[in-house]
Parts: sequence; C-alpha cells; structure tokens
Amino acid sequence: MTARAEDDPPPKAGRLPTGRLARTARVGGLVTGQGLRWAGMRTANRVRSPERAAEARDERTAATVRELVDQLSRMRGAAMKIGQLFSMIDLDGLPEEQRDELQAKLATLRDDVPPVPFPQLEKLMRKELGEPIERVFASFDERAFAAASIGQVHRATTLEGDEVVVKVQYPGIAEAVESDLRNATLLLPLIRRLAPGIDARPLFTELRERIGEELDYELEAQNQRRVARLYRGHPFITVPHVRTDLSTRRVLVSDYVEGERFEAVRALDQAQRDRYGEIVFRFYFGLLYRNRIALGDPHPGNYLLCPDGRVAFVDYGLVRDLSPERIDAERAIALAVREDDAKALAAALAAGGYVRDADGELALKMIRPAIRWYATPGVRALADERRRERDPIDAESEAAFREQAGRFTLPPETMLIRRMHALVAIVLTRLRASADWGAIAAEYLHGEPPATPLGEAEAR
Repeated sequence: MTARAEDDPPPKAGRLPTGRLARTARVGGLVTGQGLRWAGMRTANRVRSPERAAEARDERTAATVRELVDQLSRMRGAAMKIGQLFSMIDLDGLPEEQRDELQAKLATLRDDVPPVPFPQLEKLMRKELGEPIERVFASFDERAFAAASIGQVHRATTLEGDEVVVKVQYPGIAEAVESDLRNATLLLPLIRRLAPGIDARPLFTELRERIGEELDYELEAQNQRRVARLYRGHPFITVPHVRTDLSTRRVLVSDYVEGERFEAVRALDQAQRDRYGEIVFRFYFGLLYRNRIALGDPHPGNYLLCPDGRVAFVDYGLVRDLSPERIDAERAIALAVREDDAKALAAALAAGGYVRDADGELALKMIRPAIRWYATPGVRALADERRRERDPIDAESEAAFREQAGRFTLPPETMLIRRMHALVAIVLTRLRASADWGAIAAEYLHGEPPATPLGEAEAR
C-alpha cells in the first residue's frame, strides 16, 4: 500500500470504473491492435535476415508488454493484478534489461488508485460493523493513511483507547474484479505470443482463486494471525495483532505500528539499509522455504522499520500454502544452479513440472541469470548484479535456446513464488542493499548454518 505524510493533502479521488463494457473495450482494443502489429512483424520477417527477424521479434515483445502494463494500470483494480501475471513469465528469451524494466513497471501497479472520499466508505462500514462508526471507534481519521488497488487504510482509536489501522474495501471493487476476471481470457492470444509454451488457462484459474481470496478480509485476518504466531518473540520481525472483534469480510482492523516507511529507509546509511534488506529477505524466504507459505506481495509499502530496530510486516491478502514436493523441487533447482550441475537441473525442472527432457546446459544458461543472486554464494549488491546481460550464448545455440524457452511452462502453484522472488529482488535493488544473499538463502534452502549475526539471532 502507498502511504502519505500526515500533513499532505489527500490526493484527488477518482471513481472506480466498474462498467464491464468499458473495461472489456479496453482489453479487446489492446488485443486487436497488438494482433495486427504481430501479423505485420511476421510478414516483414519473411524477407529479413534471421538476426534481424529475431531482433524485430524481441522489439515487438517488449512493446507489447509495455502497452499491456500501461493499459492495465489505467484500468486499475483487479486489472492491475492480471497484468502482474506477466511478471511471472520470465522465460521468454527477452534481454535482461527489458525484463528488469517490465518488473519495475509492474512493481508500481498497486500505487495508481487514489483514495475514495470517505462518505463513500462510511455506508459500507456501517453495514459491515452493524452500527455507526462513532459507536465502534472513539476517533476515526477520515483522511486515507494508505491506498491500494482493492482497499484503503485509515487510522482510528478504539473505545478502549488503542491505536489501530482500519483497512476498508472499496465499494464496487468486487464487481470490478469479477468483470476483470471474465475479461482476462481475452488476453490469452497475447500470452501465447509472448510465451508460446505456457498454458495460460490454469494460470488464470490460479489468479482467480488468489484474487478472490484477497477480497475476503476475514481470510486475510486468519493469515495474519497465523504468521504472527510463527514470529511471536522473534528478535527482528514483528507482525501486528489483528482485532478480530472489529474485523469483518470487508473491514480489517489491526494494531497501529509506528515506523519508518521505505523511502525514509532508503535515505539511511549503507549498514542500516543492508540490515533492513536482510530482514526483508529473511522474512519472505524464511516463510517460503521453512514454513511453505508464499506471500505474493512483498511490496515496499508492506513493511515498516520500528524504533526498536525490528521490522513490522503487514498485508496478508495474497497468500498460498505449498506442498513439501513443490518446495523440494525449488530447492533442487537452486542447488543445481549453485553447483553448476546441468544434469541435476534438468531433473529438477522435470520434477517441478517446468519442462520435460530439458537440455541441461541450455537450461543453466537460461535460469542462472534469473536466480543466481540468491542461489549462488558471494557478496553482491543487486543494483549492480541486475544490470548484467544474459550469460553469453553463441549464434549456433540461439535457435536451440529459443526452442527450449518455448517449451517451458509455469505450474500455477509457482506463480506467487516467482512473484515473491522478483519483487524482493527489486526491493533490494532499490535499497542498494549488499549482502551474501546466496549464503543467507542457503540457511532456508539447504539447512546450512547461520551466515550473519541476524541469522545467529534468529537461530537462537
């Protein structure tokens, strides 16, 4: 969620567009226009050299992705989250800098919804709480404290005098979500062009389930309480307490946490940024590889640096439990990349459902650049690491590289894993944080001893 300073005037509010015809027209126009452009590119490629044809295909892919993100960000609501699907499709052969550009744009999609005027929320809150707000809270700040794609947050004080934050779902958002999810199938032709080997229908089914759950704040409250129990008494991670007695399906109330937000942390010195970045990394990777819980929204607005040095993590709407077999497959992929073992990588990719009969050497060239930042040891700053190019590949292997990339698929249950990895990397890049991410990750991936003082404190 995006927060504003206490004294900032509230941004101009906009009405959430819920009309299905208007939203469908945007998606349909995008698909039709891109279809014509792809057809023109294929026609032109018939008389181009193989090198120029490949270059034109990459240019058309990048342009398609940019337009897709731009259009969906204007539509806001669930359309943003559908656009984020493309952040998981990272085996399409695009040059690294173009993938990084896409990830950076997708990372901003949650920030484009201005707060709605409070009177529009008051009626919903009265209905959800069963009585007027003044009978539930001693005070309630009508100015939005934070805003996102599905709801916005306000500060309040309970009748007992406790400071809390109240997340309220936008009126009409459920209807907009349903409309967008029906429209999502219109994007299938674009996905087939960008990633021919991926079966997008199961991914949309997964997306529908996850977004549907995100609309249920009672389920989010359960997720938050569960994670809070896992981190009770933790030395540097804290999760705010949920006020179950005040929460409903569309209103979620948690204890207020005082802390510095992401932009303030970015202005701190290197040591403080490194420590903060390591805590963020440990929280998301620890939950995934120790507890088999994927949190799909490591957005920088979802954590605060507390005065005592701990980091508070909020927002548990986008969550998925994973099987031991899935986590074992992800661990095996990371281990094969760390050990540069092409045969083991091919076996791990097959076991994980990504691709059968992979060429292990080509697979290493494809996957190593994407995951070596956490799969291999070595101190690195991701601001530098992520500027790298794809591992060198000779011209003879280019066709084989593209053919294998086209055979990769994305198992639906891995969507939040891919999203978590990508967004954590973006956050660490923006922080300019430096650490041996591979050694830290090995604690969770492979059960290795603590690599840092924070790891030792967590182990104790």
